[in-house]
Amino acid sequence: MDILAKRLRERAKQLGISNAEAARRAGLDERRFAHYTSGRSEPDLMTLKAIAKALGTTPNWLLGVSTRTDGPAKVVALLDRLVTAASGMTHEQLELAVIQAEAIVRSNR
Repeated sequence: MDILAKRLRERAKQLGISNAEAARRAGLDERRFAHYTSGRSEPDLMTLKAIAKALGTTPNWLLGVSTRTDGPAKVVALLDRLVTAASGMTHEQLELAVIQAEAIVRSNR
């Protein structure tokens, strides 16, 4: 599953951590995680959920599944990134991000 391997590497990079650290956070052996990041093997559902939780994202994002299908692909991808980033925020950080997004929208009117 190439998208999973790509997304695992991408998420670790977004978080500023190594694949070894991502494996540690998910409670996995480095070697096993390396098989996932290289596309040599795929995790089972429970492992996928654990990885997603440890990396502050969702299994759907890791698998490239989007709940948004309307709009240009680039916009959909950016919205997915925004949701992924938001899932790793505290309540206060998320509230601040929403206020900032709303301010940007209002400034464009």
